[in-house]
Amino acid sequence: MTAPLTLDPARTALVLVDLMERIVALPLEPRKGTQVLSACEELANTFREAGARVVLVRVERPGVTEQPPGSGLVNGLFQDGDVQIVKGTIGAFQGTGLDERLRRYGVTTLVFGGIATNLGVESTARAAGDLGYDLVLVEDAMAALTGPEHEASVKLDFPRLGTVVRAAEVRFAGQ
Repeated sequence: MTAPLTLDPARTALVLVDLMERIVALPLEPRKGTQVLSACEELANTFREAGARVVLVRVERPGVTEQPPGSGLVNGLFQDGDVQIVKGTIGAFQGTGLDERLRRYGVTTLVFGGIATNLGVESTARAAGDLGYDLVLVEDAMAALTGPEHEASVKLDFPRLGTVVRAAEVRFAGQ
């Protein structure tokens, strides 16, 4: 995409997947977890300033009494007004009430970032597409365990699901 994407803040939510300490610290490609985190934090601030929803998703392993160290969201990521979703599967819609909450808010467009591109992000995006949301996938706000996994999602799958953009292209009406 060459022109900025203009979004309606009242109908759009940012969905950031698995930005947890232990996941951000993994060896990732094509960029480090800290770079993904930085891009996602900037997106979240842009969304908050525009009055759009920010949804932060993290995973908990089912059937265990204690989660591994680093299973919380990265410190400082969650802000007042954000929505936190705890999932027990790869995607964020199964059994979490996320769809119901988004519909209650009037959200029709979801913008995605997070880790891992081909796992949590793609699984959540696919379910969102099946539920009828318009999808925007921010390539430089994602990473995977390998470069080829990231590229396969971004080049092959995501263009079929929605619009692939870079973070600098995401804008709200009036900005």
